[in-house]
Amino acid sequence: MSQATPRPSRLRGVIRQILKQVGNSLIVLWGAATVAFFAQLLLPGDRATVILNIRAGQPQQRTADELAPIVNEFGLDRPVWVQYLDYLRGLVVGDFGTSYQQFRPVTAVIGEQLGATLILSVVAIAIAWVLMVVWITLTAGRGPRVGAVGTGVDVVAAGLPHYWLGIILLLVFALGLRWFPVIGGSEPIGLVLPALTLAIPLAGFMSQATRTEFERALDQPFVVTARMRGLSDLRVRLTHVLRHAVLPAVTLSGWALGATLSGAVVVETIFSRPGIGSVLVKAVDAHDLPVVVGIVTLVAVFYVLVNLLVDIAYLILDPRLKTS
Repeated sequence: MSQATPRPSRLRGVIRQILKQVGNSLIVLWGAATVAFFAQLLLPGDRATVILNIRAGQPQQRTADELAPIVNEFGLDRPVWVQYLDYLRGLVVGDFGTSYQQFRPVTAVIGEQLGATLILSVVAIAIAWVLMVVWITLTAGRGPRVGAVGTGVDVVAAGLPHYWLGIILLLVFALGLRWFPVIGGSEPIGLVLPALTLAIPLAGFMSQATRTEFERALDQPFVVTARMRGLSDLRVRLTHVLRHAVLPAVTLSGWALGATLSGAVVVETIFSRPGIGSVLVKAVDAHDLPVVVGIVTLVAVFYVLVNLLVDIAYLILDPRLKTS
């Protein structure tokens, strides 16, 4: 009986930690949604006039009679707190409102392009993991000179701006070598350069977080034991050391989704790719606030949800939990 009691105790501890993370995530989402709502109210000008001018395509002063249908349609004559509660209620059920410019639900506008951005983000994160694992395996714990080169490349890669890197890749591999199309489109080959633009800086961040843990794991007794069993250096690094050193990169993967979704705004514009990044740029240019707020809120939702899943995965993967 004494041996069985710690297991429920550890389980309860993990459940409490997960519930705490869920609560924190809900607070973050509420904060992001609240900031997005009140940001609309702080913009200069009358909202009804802005909406009517966007629909008419002519910026000019409007009479009360002209604005009345808009005020009634969007409930702009109601108290702010009522509008705020309706806004939160809509977010809970997935209703982001109606686009000022396209006269359609924001969910439909975003939904048409969301798939392309998610594919780009997932591919970029996968490429970043491959680049990180290969680079860390080749350079970590190889001596001071190789380690210095590896660390230097990590720092440079992590600091590359997406817009600069995207333009360089476009000039060299699309316009110069003609290996890839100039305009990304929806073909798989058109995904390579945009994904690399997002993946290379991300791989640099992940390598910085993983390198120290990897080198520390190389000095652990289990590595000596694995080598004594006749395992090759590459196999020891991939099957034993990497598993103990990869937790920081797993944690960064949650941040990575938010970073790639944010970076997609620049990348999709550079490579003329479809996606919510290009939709966001057009919505900002047209002052289509419901679409802007919808995309910002959606990115926050994805970011928080993925970070929550990563935190749960961290609780499961962290070997210290098994011995606590």
